[in-house]
Amino acid sequence: MATSTLLDWYEQMAVIRATEKAAHDLFMRGLVKGTTHLAAGHEAVAVGASAALRPDDYVFATYRGHHHAMARGASPEGCLAELMQKSTGVCKAKGGSMHLTQADHGMLGSYAIVGAHLPMAAGAAWSAKLRGTSQVAVAFFGDGATNIGAFHEALNLAAVWKLPVVFVCENNRYMEYTPIASVTSVANPAADRAAANGMPGVLVDGNDVVAVHDMMSEAVRRARAGEGPAVIEALTYRHFGHSRTDPATYRPQEEVDEWLARDPLLVARARLLELGATEADVDAADARAAEVVAAASRAAQAAPAADPDEAFTDVWADGGWSWRT
Repeated sequence: MATSTLLDWYEQMAVIRATEKAAHDLFMRGLVKGTTHLAAGHEAVAVGASAALRPDDYVFATYRGHHHAMARGASPEGCLAELMQKSTGVCKAKGGSMHLTQADHGMLGSYAIVGAHLPMAAGAAWSAKLRGTSQVAVAFFGDGATNIGAFHEALNLAAVWKLPVVFVCENNRYMEYTPIASVTSVANPAADRAAANGMPGVLVDGNDVVAVHDMMSEAVRRARAGEGPAVIEALTYRHFGHSRTDPATYRPQEEVDEWLARDPLLVARARLLELGATEADVDAADARAAEVVAAASRAAQAAPAADPDEAFTDVWADGGWSWRT
């Protein structure tokens, strides 16, 4: 692992973390309408996995998807503006926090319906297979989605048709407010169910960006080579509650402390120092990230509000909105 590469990944994670903090602060000031589901703590999954993909590969995420949108190239300003219903938002204020989408970067959406996007990722993979493009589709989802019917349906179809799709479970131990272990029949809700569909199911430290990248690279290689789908279960932890109305008091403090000590940024910093980077190098990356996000927040707040007429554009692929019969 080249030090420069890991430092780039670290800075990308730092930008995502700072953007999440900015989103939280803007929400608390009443500038973000609706709710937000922050992904602070999940950055290594998004950055490590995205680094293993081609620009034309497809990504599908959940309502907790800010980190995936930015890992695929959405700007902090565009994401924050979207949360504040500004015209410069990535979806021109149509999506908000739970539906960040940037198709020209392969980010085909964040989805609020739990598990609904897994069959969609299988469909995108089927399209790529039919067209012979060697593209890969990736579905990121939470541990709670593994108990949804769409999860099992998507895995079965992907296996039957040997689709180039990778299913990545971000297991943060809680499905909203309920410990996943208390409502699931297997220890590893995603990885342990892969074998029933004849595909590899592997665990990875979701707080180690290098480990995620390496595991994802192998799954993507298999998929691109026509060897079929795989399931990766990334073990991670969210630093905030489920949403901004959740103080997360149901989590034992010793558990929270243990996971905060394994913060993805701390893990990456320690690895960078082992590789020969200096504290000054890493601190400089943090400073650059903070500056980028501070400027993005100012620009997003100053941007004009979305034009209500925009609500009637881009509803259909041709840009129109009239209902069709």
